[in-house]
Amino acid sequence: MKKIHCIIVQSILLLWFFLDMTGLYFGNNCLVSRSYKDDGIFFLINLIVFVLFIFKERIGKWLAIVWFAMWFAIQFICHEWYTIFNGGFMGTLQGKIDYFSGTIQWLQIEGRYIPDVYHTILHILILCALISTIVYSKKIAKKK
Repeated sequence: MKKIHCIIVQSILLLWFFLDMTGLYFGNNCLVSRSYKDDGIFFLINLIVFVLFIFKERIGKWLAIVWFAMWFAIQFICHEWYTIFNGGFMGTLQGKIDYFSGTIQWLQIEGRYIPDVYHTILHILILCALISTIVYSKKIAKKK
């Protein structure tokens, strides 16, 4: 794994997450609504970690690993937890279903929350960034 591979994965993640800052609609279909007020701090942290990974790799790689792990854990609790356990601690199940009802869905099951297309791809990208950064960090640690 080369650093450029991590940069590419992190860039794709950053661009995908930027859609959350602006919102993206295809006619009447919402991929993701504009949520910079709710998620703007997450975007800024991700941007800072990305820049540090590029220019200050020694500290940036560790911040990236910690950040992606924490971010994925938060996303898991906010989304997949509701799917797996049919409830959670970040609001009610019905509130979660209602909040994301206007977004593009993979599938809808009455009374069940299933993460929408945007969040599923976001979670996969966070995991890819985490894994690629860990693999890269281990590889350069072996060289030293």
